[in-house]
Amino acid sequence: MSTAPASRSIRPSARIALVTATAALTAVTATACSTSSSHTGDTAATGSGSGKTIQVVAAENFWGSIASQLGGSHVKVTSIITNPATDPHDYEPTAADARTVAGARYAIVNGIGYDAWADKLLASNPGSGRSELKVGDLVGVKPGGNPHRWYSPDVHQVIEKITTDYKKIDPADASYFDRQKTTFETKTLAGYNKLIADIRAKYAGTPIGASESIVTPLAEGLRLRMLTPETFLDAMSEGSDPTAKDKATIDQQIKNKQIKVYVYNSQNSTPDVQAQVRAAKAQGIPVATVTETLTPAGAGFQQWQTTELHAIEQALAKATGK
Repeated sequence: MSTAPASRSIRPSARIALVTATAALTAVTATACSTSSSHTGDTAATGSGSGKTIQVVAAENFWGSIASQLGGSHVKVTSIITNPATDPHDYEPTAADARTVAGARYAIVNGIGYDAWADKLLASNPGSGRSELKVGDLVGVKPGGNPHRWYSPDVHQVIEKITTDYKKIDPADASYFDRQKTTFETKTLAGYNKLIADIRAKYAGTPIGASESIVTPLAEGLRLRMLTPETFLDAMSEGSDPTAKDKATIDQQIKNKQIKVYVYNSQNSTPDVQAQVRAAKAQGIPVATVTETLTPAGAGFQQWQTTELHAIEQALAKATGK
């Protein structure tokens, strides 16, 4: 994504503080990137396995939550973006972040221009034997495409890839990682998967409006029909000013109740978005919210997503009477 001006409500200036971070990276020895062996509880319980703990760093906590649950007792995951008030697009990494990246055996970044600062941190410490997952590359979304892949069925590709990578890094515990993946997909995500299937079955094709492009992969995954102009969605995500034409189009969609539900990112509530939310409510159009990162910060991926999906389902039910 392009750098956002100060108009984005939670976004700081786009300066990337890499000088200090790079210096910190060079101070970390290559041995810090090896797999540690601090967790042995699971090995003792099963009587097999390496007893290793893979040091993992995730640029954002939504990927970190998934990585932690898939790795269980055989990984230690550190997420860099954990504060819901922090915008991942323009985060300024610290020296501590650099040390975390340098010490990781496995790194997960979103890519697609969403967390360019993380790419720079990784590039500052090449040749350490670290494995890396760039979600955008995995799912085939090129720079300039929609980066919000955690709101897409692409999540299941990421789950598969993380498990595969864990098994390559720690083959002795491959069966453990397979069990973790099975449990996560069939039990942990059971409510999440059911909500998606239910919304698709009941509300496919329902027209909705949204505040920014973070909602687009979600709408596509739920098979809802997005009426908000893509140019407006992208402008709001990138922190640029939307056109008067787009705003007028949205005003008419709300006034004429062409949209059944309005979904907005409460972490990026600009004056334009606030005006649309008020207009939608005044017209009796249900409003649902999403956030860019885990909310609350300590929630797991599945808790966060099912809470939002429940709210969207309730809004659709209210709007359609189904």
